[in-house]
Amino acid sequence: MLRWGIILGVWGTLALAAIVLWFSTDLPRPEDALDAGRRPSLVLQDRSGQTVATFGDVVGEKLHLRDMPPYLPAAIVAVEDRRFWQHPGIDPIGILRAAWVNARAGHVVQGGSTLTQQLAKTLFLTNARTLRRKVQEVLLTLWLEHRFSKREILEIYLNRVYLGAGAWGVDAAARQYFGVSARHVSLWQAAVLAGLPRAPSRFNPRVNPAAATARARDVLAAMAETGAITQDQATRATQAIAFGTPAGGPGAGWFADWVADQTTALVPDGRDAVLRTTLDRALQAHAEARLAAMLDGPGAAAGVGEGAVVVIDATSGAVRAMVGGRSYRAGAYNRAVLARRQPGSAFKPFVWLTAVERGKRPEDKVLDAPIRIGGWSPMNFERRYEGEVTLEQALADSINTVSVRLLLAAGGPRAVAAEAARCGIADKLPNDASLALGTGEVGLLELTAAYAPFFNGGRRITPYGLERMPIAAPEQVLTAEDAAQMARMLRAVVARGTGRAAAVPGRMVAGKTGTTQDSRDAWFVGIVDGTLIGVWLGNDDNAPMKGVTGSGLPARLFREVAAATR
Repeated sequence: MLRWGIILGVWGTLALAAIVLWFSTDLPRPEDALDAGRRPSLVLQDRSGQTVATFGDVVGEKLHLRDMPPYLPAAIVAVEDRRFWQHPGIDPIGILRAAWVNARAGHVVQGGSTLTQQLAKTLFLTNARTLRRKVQEVLLTLWLEHRFSKREILEIYLNRVYLGAGAWGVDAAARQYFGVSARHVSLWQAAVLAGLPRAPSRFNPRVNPAAATARARDVLAAMAETGAITQDQATRATQAIAFGTPAGGPGAGWFADWVADQTTALVPDGRDAVLRTTLDRALQAHAEARLAAMLDGPGAAAGVGEGAVVVIDATSGAVRAMVGGRSYRAGAYNRAVLARRQPGSAFKPFVWLTAVERGKRPEDKVLDAPIRIGGWSPMNFERRYEGEVTLEQALADSINTVSVRLLLAAGGPRAVAAEAARCGIADKLPNDASLALGTGEVGLLELTAAYAPFFNGGRRITPYGLERMPIAAPEQVLTAEDAAQMARMLRAVVARGTGRAAAVPGRMVAGKTGTTQDSRDAWFVGIVDGTLIGVWLGNDDNAPMKGVTGSGLPARLFREVAAATR
């Protein structure tokens, strides 16, 4: 009997060794995985140095346990693995407890994996749910427990665990969510961080502060149960939970996406980077809020489904705000940059510029009367004609027949398209007289920047979002005299023409309204003091709005955004 027992023991040992060897054939080298690579991180800051957005994997300072407040590691242990200091890496008691709790709840409420198992999976393995991966997890867990002390394992975990928003480790997450190092987090902030490993996206305080708060309360309760803190400390920390507005606000995502595409000129491949942008966070938040209020209020009643706003420094081209739609969370499509729509009368300044460059002046007279070109008879919006009017008054009143006559007299659509291109319009424009009424499709950012030469002495600008971006210096494309003539006429649009709703008392405002056929697009592009603001309202499916013109909601939105600029 003893002999057979020895034989069975030997064969059993060999069989177990063979099984372990089979499961270990594609096991990663632990020494290599401890130094595993990551995606380079890009951190974008607003012009004051506050974080706007992050891309890639963000890793903070490597901290030892002694560098952290003691309640931070205690929070992780209390909520993730209460028997961490007692078990050898695998915790049968914890597995049975989790199974019992989950069975009573009818769904998964508690996991049975220890911190060491979680670390093994984070460092070495994929999320595949297979027997092979689970066995490998156990083997690597035992290796970690053999190789490192409990304090070292907890330290590695805290520095390597994924906590959402691209942040790996508690220090990166603390900086992301609270703007402080993990050295200095408060008790409630430590509870928020400790609550993240189970579901980093769902409990992300930037995305779902209510869920993050509820989870933090659970962590604080667990800490009190385990004696890590007193019940009074848990109660006071629960009452202190308060999340501020995320840096840059949710809509800054459009700006961040636009800027991130430009970083290759500044950041070598594979390198981390922190870059300062031109974004004015307060102005961005204000523009977002005003557009949302417009769309939810009078816009909803008028069938306006979407909109976009850009704010640009007229001298340099620095973009101060960019709102690409109603909600970035609902969709990242950037209407301010990517959408191409007909600008209607917002394109007319380039027709007037072509006439000015050929000798016309604001006080010169031009005929407002019916006109026919082949089978096309453009009509004025008001369906009436004034006879002889000055160029200044014709632009102020946005008279269509005058625009067509000026285009034809100044050399036709090719001449006007060339002037628009000199100012910054890069899109292909139609080669027919309808260009006088803005039938060529353009982008909001593009059109707004192209207005800059009218107001900055005649220099074309290139919109940019990075402070150290190598861009071309503003180029002189108009004479200072011609630019002054254009600025004078565009001021008249706001003073006594279609843009009166854009006026801001006590400040210099100039610009132009634009409306397309059947009110499918409505625009106002202009300047307040030295800041360009472009507004577009419409629908993504090109559906008509209900009587919306550039002189109405877009001009009002321009004024509301302008009120926050100084």
